Amino acid sequence: MSVDQYAQLYDQFKDIMTLNEPMADHTTWRIGGPADVFARPQTIDQLQELIIAAKREQVPFYLIGKGSNLLISDEGIRGIVIQLNGQFERMTFNDDQLLVYAAKGMVAAAYNAMAHGLSGLEFATGIPGSIGGAVAMNAGAHGREIRDVLTYADLLTRDGERIRLSKEELGFSYRHSLIKENGWIVLSASFRLEPGDAQAMQETAKSWARRRSATQPLSLPSCGSVFRNPQGDFAARLIEAAGLKGKRIGMAQISEKHANFIVNLGDAKASEVAALIQLVRETIAEREGILLYPEVKMMGDFEYGGGADGQIDRARGTSS
Repeated sequence: MSVDQYAQLYDQFKDIMTLNEPMADHTTWRIGGPADVFARPQTIDQLQELIIAAKREQVPFYLIGKGSNLLISDEGIRGIVIQLNGQFERMTFNDDQLLVYAAKGMVAAAYNAMAHGLSGLEFATGIPGSIGGAVAMNAGAHGREIRDVLTYADLLTRDGERIRLSKEELGFSYRHSLIKENGWIVLSASFRLEPGDAQAMQETAKSWARRRSATQPLSLPSCGSVFRNPQGDFAARLIEAAGLKGKRIGMAQISEKHANFIVNLGDAKASEVAALIQLVRETIAEREGILLYPEVKMMGDFEYGGGADGQIDRARGTSS
């Protein structure tokens, strides 16, 4: 992009903006072309001002967290990519209530809670994304989900309005919420936890970590699980049964260790990952009559529209 395209925005926010930022540096897949503008607001007020200004100038914007659930196109992103920083990395305890701001890592929040003798977030010790992304997609593991412990979330709408919604108002379902549906931005989230045995919780977390190490390709860049599990079955089982485990396109590969992971073997392109996603969906649909839905959010221009609902997110979004 040129500075002239977004002159007023850049003049107002240049202290937190960089131009033509390579997004491969900000995703766990280590894939993605440049963002026209990359902004890292430090406070809620600064974020709100940025959103209102972007809307005024009709500049599209996207929010990312840790980049752990995100595939960005090789051509990059036209518009502003926002990654929260500063104030958004805080967390505070008040008895059994834990308030966590959106940029805090899910893993760090879970281990901090355990260190304070509070139970309820142990399931999240293997979820690499941010609190904001985890809340937006109702992340979960080991039979537990965010909605099981969340009390409320403070949000910013696409118009820059601050709102607070309770768990009941957020429309949670499997890997979905009204936050995700409306493209709202999570500012912070409050969780109600319970007293627990810190040592027992640590042992549980260690046991799950050993299991992940044994069954998942943790040494290679990936986004974690690519597909949602269909009702009553597992995406990994379906993919492996179809003979796709180990299938490779370019430097992208369906993991030989876990069939619901696509790994970057070196310098994989987003188009190669997207092609594997398409191949899996077509193969399983033809073989089993089941349409697998990706958990990963796709941003930018792709030939294949394969977001969670089969669509590419070109104009809004929150990612973990």
